Amino acid sequence: MIVSRMRIAFIAMAGALAFAGCSHEIAFVDPAPIPIDSTGLVGANPVELATLGHGVVNERYSAEVWVRGNTAYTSTWNFRGINGGDVVKIWDVSGDQPLLVDSVKISVAGTTGDVQVSDDGLLLAVAIEPTGVGSLALFSLANPRKPQLITRYQSSNVVSGVHTAEIARVNGTLYAFCSIDPANGVPARLVILDLTNPATPKEVTVLTLGAPFQHDVFVRNGLLFTAEWDDGLGVWDIGAISGSVAAPKRLGRIKTVGGQVHNVYWFIDPLNSDKRYAFVGQEGPGQIGFSSTGDIHVVDISNFSALKEVAYYSVPNAGTHNFSVDEDRGLLYAAYYNAGVRVLDIRGDLATCSAGQKSADGRCNLALMGREKARVSGDTERGILYVWGVQYLNNALYATDMITGLWKFRAATR
Repeated sequence: MIVSRMRIAFIAMAGALAFAGCSHEIAFVDPAPIPIDSTGLVGANPVELATLGHGVVNERYSAEVWVRGNTAYTSTWNFRGINGGDVVKIWDVSGDQPLLVDSVKISVAGTTGDVQVSDDGLLLAVAIEPTGVGSLALFSLANPRKPQLITRYQSSNVVSGVHTAEIARVNGTLYAFCSIDPANGVPARLVILDLTNPATPKEVTVLTLGAPFQHDVFVRNGLLFTAEWDDGLGVWDIGAISGSVAAPKRLGRIKTVGGQVHNVYWFIDPLNSDKRYAFVGQEGPGQIGFSSTGDIHVVDISNFSALKEVAYYSVPNAGTHNFSVDEDRGLLYAAYYNAGVRVLDIRGDLATCSAGQKSADGRCNLALMGREKARVSGDTERGILYVWGVQYLNNALYATDMITGLWKFRAATR
C-alpha cells in the first residue's frame, strides 16, 4: 500500500509551517529552502522522467494517490487556510493531462489520508483523522467516477484516528488493516476489519504495537509487514504457515538504522521469484515545501528469525515517503518530498558491493552502486515542490505534490 501518512505537528515560526514527519515531534527549521544533491550518483547518470501533465490543486494540501484504469483518486491533508483535508478528488487520467471530474466531501474529517481501491474494483476505502472522528469510509464504485458511501465505520478502537488503511485479500477474504493513532494515553494499535460485507465491517484482530506509532502495513502471500516506527519492521504470519488474520504469529522484527519506520514494500521478482528483500521507508523531521529527512533501508528477510539490514539509499537534505514498484522492470519509485521522486533498480543482489560502496557499518550504499536509474527532480519553477505519494501503473507514474496537486510522468525503462 502505498502511503502516508504523516503525523505532523504545526507551529508558527517566521511565517513557516514546520513538521516532524510522523513522530509528532516539532522541528524548528529555518524557513529557507535547503539545497538537495544536484549531481546524483557516483558512476551513474539518472534519467529525468518526462512530464506528461499536471492537475493543479492549490486550495488544499494533496496527500495520497490511487489509480485504477483511467480514474485516479487523491486525498487531502489537514488545513490549508480555511480548507480542511475533507475531500477526495476524482480525476480522469485517460490522457496525458489529469482532468478533475468530481470530488467527494467527507463531513467531520480533518484529513483523508490513505485512499485505495479493492482488487476487484468494487470498493474505495478512505482513512479518516483526527482524534475523535477517526474512522474508515467505504464507498461503492459501481460508477468509479461517482463513489457512493456504503458506511463510515467507527468504534472505540479506531476513534483515535485511522492514520493509514490498507485493504488486502488473505485466503480469499478482503480485510482492512487500519493503523490507529495513539491518543489520550491509549497506545498505537493495528485494527483488522473483515470486509466480507462492507456495509457491516467486523473487527477481527486488535494488536497493540509500535513505539510510539504503528504507521503502515504491507500484506502479501499470507504475510503481514508492520511499520512499527522505533520498534522497527515486523513480519507476521497471517495465513502463510500456521498463523491467521484472527491469530497473527510474529515471525521476526528488526530495528533498522535510525528507526522511524514509516512504510514497507516486499518485492517478489517475477523473473526469478527472488523474494529476499523488503524495502523500508524512514520518515524523519522536515518542513513542508522546504526540507525532509529519512533513508530507504533494505532488509534481507530470507530468515525471518534473523532479519538483517544489508543496504540503504540516502539523498542529502531530503527524505523519502511512499513507494510504488514496477515489478516487471524491477524498479522502485520513491516519493522524496523536496527531492521529487527517485527511481531505484532493485533487481538482483543488493547485499554485495565493493569496499568503496559500503558504509562504515558494512551496509551497501545503493547510490554508490549506481542503483538510481531515473528521477523527477525537485523544481520550484516547474512546481515539483513536495512529493507525498507515487503510483506506477501502465507505463506511467502518478505523483501527488502536497502543494501543487497531481502530476503524471512517463515511467522509467531499464
